[in-house]
Amino acid sequence: MIIKVLGSAAGGGYPQWNCACPNCIKVRSSDSSVRARKNDSLALSPDGIRWALLNASPDICSQLEAYACLHPGPSLRDSPIEAVLLTDSELDHTTGLLQLRQGASIKVFAPRPVLFALEEDFPVRRMVEPFAKYQWVETIPEESFPLFGAKLTVCPFFLSDKPPRYICADRPSHQEQQKAWVIGYRITDHTTGGVAVYAPGIETWSQTLEQHLEDADCLFLDGTFWQGDELRALGISERDASDMGHLPVAGTNGSSNQLAHLSARHKIYIHINNTNPMLVETSPERRRLTALGIEVGFDGMELEI
Repeated sequence: MIIKVLGSAAGGGYPQWNCACPNCIKVRSSDSSVRARKNDSLALSPDGIRWALLNASPDICSQLEAYACLHPGPSLRDSPIEAVLLTDSELDHTTGLLQLRQGASIKVFAPRPVLFALEEDFPVRRMVEPFAKYQWVETIPEESFPLFGAKLTVCPFFLSDKPPRYICADRPSHQEQQKAWVIGYRITDHTTGGVAVYAPGIETWSQTLEQHLEDADCLFLDGTFWQGDELRALGISERDASDMGHLPVAGTNGSSNQLAHLSARHKIYIHINNTNPMLVETSPERRRLTALGIEVGFDGMELEI
């Protein structure tokens, strides 16, 4: 299984267009200790020919252009992109579906609440219908499904029941929906036996999450915030990490302490907010992660599992 990190930043990218935090200032000044990042998305393939996207970011067009193996051909409108697997209905993970609308025939996998949100509150499904032959496929937590003719098996799993902020939570139809607003994916390659897990939105370190991370070879996990009060400390927002559905990296109950004990060969943070100090490669936060055997993902990162 081939995995390419198309983007490793949280919503807004890095630098964020309206942010003058110390990190964004560093990247705009071409500081060698930081690197720019696009919105979070991965591409994976069993053979380097057929590809699936894990989330479709607003940067998807430039992300696909960055790799020759993701370019169209050999026919005029052929594309190697066959599927998109959505973890949630957040804008930074779904607006790329609008960019892929030009006559594309793509399977879009997502849990029921996400499919409903993309029909009603953020009506991507209705907007792309005149242009693209998308197949909308419901994923159910803990019910595995084949991908690429069963070369890969994908197991979705529950992460959170927190909907995006644009959802009208009082609407009865939403209250009736299943609670899997945020999921992760455990992907198994039946040729190599390799296992990768993608979970860019972790609200709590649950037993379910722990079970899916065990014995996996490669983990791509939520690295949005270093501290729970990161945005409040900078005077950006009164909301903390938990309010936004993210488990911080640091702290006694932070994800890094949990992640350090796992046996995976690659433990990688993605979906990193522009304010997170671990973006700076010379920072003490980055050194702490390196000592724990944890990597900070970056755009252009490639692995074979």
